[in-house]
Amino acid sequence: MVLLETDYINNFINSTFIVSGILFILALAGLSKHESSKRGNAFGILGMALALIAAVVSMINGDTKAIAWVLLVVAMIIGAAIGLWKAAKVEMTGMPELVAQLHSFVGLAAVLIGINTYIEHPDADAFHMYEMWIGVFIGAVTFTGSIVAWGKLSGKMKSAPLTLPGRNWLNLGGLIAIIAFGVWFANGGGWLPLILLTVLSLALGFHLVAAIGGADMPVVISMLNSYSGWAAAFSGFSLGLEVLIVTGALVGASGAILSYIMCKAMNRNFVSVILGGFGQETATADAGPQGDIHEVDAAQVAEMLKDAESVIITPGYGMAVAQAQYPVAELVKKLQANGTEVRFGIHPVAGRLPGHMNVLLAEAHVPYDIVMEMDEINDDFKDTDVVLVIGANDTVNPAAMEPGSPISGMPVLHVWEAKQVVVFKRSMSAGYAGVQNPLFFKDNTSMLFGDAKASVDAINAALPATADAK
Repeated sequence: MVLLETDYINNFINSTFIVSGILFILALAGLSKHESSKRGNAFGILGMALALIAAVVSMINGDTKAIAWVLLVVAMIIGAAIGLWKAAKVEMTGMPELVAQLHSFVGLAAVLIGINTYIEHPDADAFHMYEMWIGVFIGAVTFTGSIVAWGKLSGKMKSAPLTLPGRNWLNLGGLIAIIAFGVWFANGGGWLPLILLTVLSLALGFHLVAAIGGADMPVVISMLNSYSGWAAAFSGFSLGLEVLIVTGALVGASGAILSYIMCKAMNRNFVSVILGGFGQETATADAGPQGDIHEVDAAQVAEMLKDAESVIITPGYGMAVAQAQYPVAELVKKLQANGTEVRFGIHPVAGRLPGHMNVLLAEAHVPYDIVMEMDEINDDFKDTDVVLVIGANDTVNPAAMEPGSPISGMPVLHVWEAKQVVVFKRSMSAGYAGVQNPLFFKDNTSMLFGDAKASVDAINAALPATADAK
């Protein structure tokens, strides 16, 4: 009877893990489109809840000591409390930093699991030893790399790349040493090689990300997401949890694919991203003045929009910081009511995470069908009457078209091709990459200085008096 009950429990655990894996796949599929993103998120939450339940049931079915249950319950309560607090506290503009923090937790967990597995099974065969040290290696790189990414995104660290002499050789030497220590550990080396490879992996993760400039942080976050997935997968091997292997592999593969797509969007080399070697070493940022500017006020911008047949809005991180998406959505409704064609041009790295701007606009109930990706809309700027650049800088910088710039070769939105361009900015400061923007000094560009939300509010207030039917 006990055997029968055990069989039932094992069947429940295995079936639940399979369902969880399917739900995770459906979650990724749902998150690939605006219309199905909420459903995809719900699938992911349900899949994780089922996986957690199955993991707890597997402990009930095993020979688990009372102290383990106490530690598990305490850890779950603490983790749930911190998660709820962070989720309630974080602003949408702080999501990239939060994601970096979460990646660091996954990396640290992988390190601790690998070390604990060795404590539990010091006489494991070489194959399982390789699983342990590879999980520790990837986890340690993810942990320190994510902390550096969080520091750069939050302003705790300088965004400029750390360019040590021979840094690529340092990375290569560190990687070779880590592999050597890993082979030594897997063949009976004991604690010394494990400790050495852990310390070196932590240092390598720090240096890999510290050597990358702030403008490239969106790609780094995506790659760290992939690293965290592979770290989780190897933790699954160490723990014998198939669902963790599947989940980690899904996250690792999808993160790598996303990183590849972003590298293409930013004209970066995918292999160089993995190796942390795409920070600019020779080009220098130029934040100095480049000419005269033409400043306008909200009433003048409203007058431009009144006469415009077509308008494209290109948002950036500045719009997110100002929380201007709601008055922007109101502006869109007023322009459409006046018969103006309005669309959005979204750069792949318009925020600090892929899809950041799309989420902000969806939050303000901007219709999905007028939100266009860069490759869908770039050819249309030359036929556009007015472009509103709200809080964007590097993603609309024509300096990317010229050699020698730190952002040289990065695909950008060709907003300067429109008849009129209005740039919403607080000041003439350079963007996150530290590169001055020649767009500001072009003859067809006007500068509207001030808080983006206040500026759009003022335009909305001016439009009813000026926006008569065409």
